[in-house]
Amino acid sequence: MALRSARHASKRKNRKFLFITLLILVPLTVTVIFSYGRKLSYFFRPLWDKPPPPFERIPHYYAENVSMDYLCSLHGWSLRSEPRRVFDGIIFSNELDLLEIRWKELYPYVAKFVILESNTTFTGMKKPLHFAQNRDRFAFAEDKIVHSVLPGRVAPYGSKHDPFTFEADHRIAMNWLLHDAGISSGDILIASDTDEIPSPHTIKLLQWCDGVPPVLHLELKHYLYSFEFPVDYSSWRASAHIYNPRTLYRHSRQTDVILSDAGWHCSFCFRYLSDFIFKMTAYSHADRVKYKEFLRYSRIQKIICRGDDLFDMLPEEYTFKDLIKKMGPIPRSTSAVHLPAYLIKNAEKFRFLLPGGCMRRAG
Repeated sequence: MALRSARHASKRKNRKFLFITLLILVPLTVTVIFSYGRKLSYFFRPLWDKPPPPFERIPHYYAENVSMDYLCSLHGWSLRSEPRRVFDGIIFSNELDLLEIRWKELYPYVAKFVILESNTTFTGMKKPLHFAQNRDRFAFAEDKIVHSVLPGRVAPYGSKHDPFTFEADHRIAMNWLLHDAGISSGDILIASDTDEIPSPHTIKLLQWCDGVPPVLHLELKHYLYSFEFPVDYSSWRASAHIYNPRTLYRHSRQTDVILSDAGWHCSFCFRYLSDFIFKMTAYSHADRVKYKEFLRYSRIQKIICRGDDLFDMLPEEYTFKDLIKKMGPIPRSTSAVHLPAYLIKNAEKFRFLLPGGCMRRAG
C-alpha cells in the first residue's frame, strides 16, 4: 500500500510539474512567436525556401569619351541610325527630392516623364497629391511631363484589406496613362519606382543599340537611407522594355535577363523624419510596423545613422552564409564616386544623401 501511495504521489507531482511547465511555456512560446515570429521565419528561411532561378547577367560596358558605336559592339549589338524614344513611367508617392534628381539626370534622354499619383496610399489612407502641389519645382521638365491622378480607395479604419490589390490598381492605371502619353511600338519603356534611378549611360545604351533584349531587368546598386550606406547589388525589379501592344507595366520578374550595374536604388532616402513615418505606414509592407515605438522620431534617427533596419528585421537571404554576412548595421561608405551627376553638382542641397549627412530634420 505504501508503495502504491508513493507511486500516486509521484504521478501527481509529475502532472503538477507538467502543468506548471505548460503554464509557463505556452504563453512564453506565444509571446516569442508574436514578437519574433517574422525574425525566426527569416532566420530559418534557408531551410524552407529556395532562391528563384538566377538571372542571365549581361555585362555592362561604359567609360567616358568612348563612342556609342564601340559600346554597342562590346555588348554584341549594333548602332542604330537614330535613337529610340524613351518613356519613363513611375507611380509617385512623396519622394520629391529623388524625383528631382531622377528627372534632372534623365531629362536629356527621355521623351516623356509619365507620372501617376493617387490621393490614397496602398494601405488605404488619404494622402496629399505631393507632385501636383509641388509641380512648380519641376518646371524644367514641364514640356515632357504627362501627369494623372488615380482616385484611390479609402480603407475604413480597422478594416482588413490587401495593399497589393491597391498597388495593382495603380499599375493597371499606368498602362492607360502610357497609352495617353503616346507611347508606341519600338519605344523604350522604363518601368521602375521613383527611387530606382537608371544611369544616363544605361538609357543611352538602350536608345542607341540594336539587339537589346525586348525585356530586361536593370540591376541597380542598392543603398539604404542615403548613398552613405551601400547594401549590395540585389535590386532587380526595375525593367526596360522595347514597347509593343502586349507590354504591361509591372514591378515583378518578367524575364531571366538582367543588365549589370545599371543605376541606383536609394531606398528610404528621405530628407525629413516625417517622410520615413509616412512611408513606413503607407507602402505595401506596412504590416512590418509591429509596435508604435517603431515610429518614434528618436528611434528612427538613431537607426538611420547606424545603418540598421527600421523594422528590426533580418536580411531576406536564402543561405545561412549570406544571412549571417548581412546581419547587423550596414558599413558606412565615404565614397561619393559614380553617383548621379546632378546630386554631386548640388551637394549642399542634398547633403542628407551624401556621406556624413545622416542627421535629419523632423519635417
